[in-house]
Amino acid sequence: MTGWGEPWLSDLLAGGYLGLLTLMWALLALGVPRYGARWRLPAPVPGAPPPAGPRVSVCVPARDEAANIGACVRAVLASDYPDLELIVVDDRSSDGTSDAARAAAAGDPRFHLTAGSEPPAGWSGKAWACARAAGEASGALLLFVDADVRVHPGAISALVRARAAEGLGLLSLFGRWQLVSFWERALIPTVGWFIRGAVDLDRVNKPGAEEAFANGQLILLTREAYESVDGHGAVKDQILDDVRLAAAVKRRGHATGLRVAPWAFEVRLYRSLSEILNGYTKNLYEGMGRRPALGMGAVLFVLVGTLAPYLGLAGGLVGRAALGWSVPATGWLAWMAAICALQLLFRARVEAFDGRSPGIAWVHPVSNLLLVWILIRSMGRVEVEWKGRRFVDGRATAGPPG
Repeated sequence: MTGWGEPWLSDLLAGGYLGLLTLMWALLALGVPRYGARWRLPAPVPGAPPPAGPRVSVCVPARDEAANIGACVRAVLASDYPDLELIVVDDRSSDGTSDAARAAAAGDPRFHLTAGSEPPAGWSGKAWACARAAGEASGALLLFVDADVRVHPGAISALVRARAAEGLGLLSLFGRWQLVSFWERALIPTVGWFIRGAVDLDRVNKPGAEEAFANGQLILLTREAYESVDGHGAVKDQILDDVRLAAAVKRRGHATGLRVAPWAFEVRLYRSLSEILNGYTKNLYEGMGRRPALGMGAVLFVLVGTLAPYLGLAGGLVGRAALGWSVPATGWLAWMAAICALQLLFRARVEAFDGRSPGIAWVHPVSNLLLVWILIRSMGRVEVEWKGRRFVDGRATAGPPG
């Protein structure tokens, strides 16, 4: 750069690099409020009557979810949809999940509790629990909901309306995260929006396009679409069962949809830094199809596109203050500072879009350092454990973790 005795070509390349980063982060910051504008599921109008439609069977697999299942059950049973049943499969929990579910249901006849069983060879525990629930369900529509999800009272009605209006075989939603601890607030939006930003909603929602995606926290399917792919048998050993199920349904010729609906449900994914790291480690590289080039590209993108301006700014300021450097020139430092400010604006707007205070935006560079660590860790993990289950190369494997 100017002042370091470098040739004009170096200045030109540096200026081009910083210019591209400025443009990228300006567009990202301005684009947050319009994210998924074409694909948002509107919140219900207060007082609007719920739709008359087929029975919805809400299927909830639960393993050691005593802390979550009560709120999940109460939220589902508070739905305004007139014809639903709730089937909870307690997947051999050791923490009182069944008792918590029964207490929350308070004798509601729409609630059914099923004791889980050891999955057959080649099945993951969650996929087998989902298949058990679907096998006991009587509805023409199957709604798979994770045990840590709290649905809005009008969400099921809105899903049924949207699915019927577009003739979809599968409809899933991006909801809202419930973030309590510091590390939840700092890290989950960074990784979560990294994943959401990589999903091309136009392609995912286009019939005939190869791209497919579903968010396993909440997926609605017609029984016809579900059974056409042998249900969860199509993804019986997959750690990323939600995305793979959507792909199987779409390949079978059924239209699929993914909508943005922060109002529709809230989910508390993880409760500690270790849970966040382990949870995303098991999923992130798998979501990239275990492609090394894509994984390394993601690492380089975060390093070059996000962290480099912070490192350059910090190095320049420290060098001036501690070492008496007269370079880099003030203009270059100001430019890097502007890029860092645009990143913080982007993070603040993400927080506001999700309905949270933007005050946590300052942590953005720290959370991106951790995102790089998660990406590298995920790429290096052939074997992972989750809730006592072992997965090798993204597939369920019998036996204890090695």
